[in-house]
Amino acid sequence: MDDKHCGNILSWLGFQTREEQQDVLVLNVLLLGERQSGRSSVGNALIGGHEFQTGTSVSGVPVTAELGVRSRKFSAFFRRQGAESDLMLRVMDTPPTKLRPQSLQELCTDGVHVVVVVVRVDQLNENSRLLHQAESLFGPEWRDHAMLVFTHADHLGEAGLQPSVYLSQTSDWLRTLAKEARGGAFFLDNNSDWPSVRGRPLRDKLLQLSAKNHHKALRFRPD
Repeated sequence: MDDKHCGNILSWLGFQTREEQQDVLVLNVLLLGERQSGRSSVGNALIGGHEFQTGTSVSGVPVTAELGVRSRKFSAFFRRQGAESDLMLRVMDTPPTKLRPQSLQELCTDGVHVVVVVVRVDQLNENSRLLHQAESLFGPEWRDHAMLVFTHADHLGEAGLQPSVYLSQTSDWLRTLAKEARGGAFFLDNNSDWPSVRGRPLRDKLLQLSAKNHHKALRFRPD
């Protein structure tokens, strides 16, 4: 008897096959970043595709003008309790404007598992607006669910800077966030193909951070 017929018989008898027993972990990810930070590209890297619109803004108008959500399931992505588990990522890309918790709550009723703050290494400023934004959305505990992603890290190589040296010389708020964010800092090189080359290590780091928090989600504060 082949596996297909065996599986059909087991299902008919009320037993679950291996595919039916396979677990699925759903993680909600919120991207925060200024204009042209590479936020949408990081979202594409996470889901392993080109779903979020990227490009150069025209006349100061950001490419991402409204909230966007993209999802993708990665089959047998990791093992949990000895069994293969699928990973379902739901990634929310945000416009660089004031976010309303109610709008986010409508898109993500289960809360957010990981907050990804995206910053370009070659476009730093002293504006810590992103920190205040995250604080107003979730409260101080958001740092336990945060990771910092630096894009355009190829500029560091061109300048002969190591990431550790760069972090020691960057803005105070970024240096502090790199220390306080439980997920630490991750550097993305724009010379590589993000979805296929850099996406997997970024997803691994995101999964590790969520596991540290026992996959507990942050809840949005009311307006």
